[in-house]
Amino acid sequence: MAREQQSPSFKALDATHQMKQLGARIKTFRRKKGYTSAERFANDHDVHRVQWGRYENGYDLYVSSLFNVLKALDVTPAEFFSEGFDTV
Repeated sequence: MAREQQSPSFKALDATHQMKQLGARIKTFRRKKGYTSAERFANDHDVHRVQWGRYENGYDLYVSSLFNVLKALDVTPAEFFSEGFDTV
């Protein structure tokens, strides 16, 4: 018997949504640093411009990469996550 195709689980959708919020928060902090160009920010902080674009667009990233992003933005994890994210 063929199994019916199921829609993505709530958790998968939630993770995607949270990653988009993470990307938006990264972009917000970059702009607060006075950078209107993501490419210029990436170049000034020794991050590949394509990779930085992925971060801001909400692609999945390693935790170690997130800490490198926070270092480049000069913010603490507490400051970064203090707003802009849904709570469960």
